[in-house]
Amino acid sequence: MDRLEKNKETAKAFYDLMFNQCKPREAIKLYVGSEYIQHNPHVANDKEGFIAYFERMAKEHPGKKVTFKRVIAEKDYVVLHCHQEWPTDKNRDWAGIDIFRLDANGKIVEHWDVLQVVPNDIAHTNTMF
Repeated sequence: MDRLEKNKETAKAFYDLMFNQCKPREAIKLYVGSEYIQHNPHVANDKEGFIAYFERMAKEHPGKKVTFKRVIAEKDYVVLHCHQEWPTDKNRDWAGIDIFRLDANGKIVEHWDVLQVVPNDIAHTNTMF
């Protein structure tokens, strides 16, 4: 498997473990490098802050899950186009883009994301996915 494919698999495995399986500490241990830079304004800029946030999300939103719709890799970056489902949230469905930067060892070291609620009414017949 080439480097881009390995990076894609790492990003998906990390996201699945921390979000779907609700094991953020294990995800950090397995897939994150020595540093972790977070750009989401709701999550602290370190590993422990990430763990605390997603442990809280697991308790507050049981049954949440993510499905990967597209996975794109270029150089040290992986982009995941995701469908997030939050069954206990007033906004159940979200479209998300997560961007991960990986180091030379294939470990995640930086993360950005943008999220948008999937609306009930749309102006066309396309989906957000």
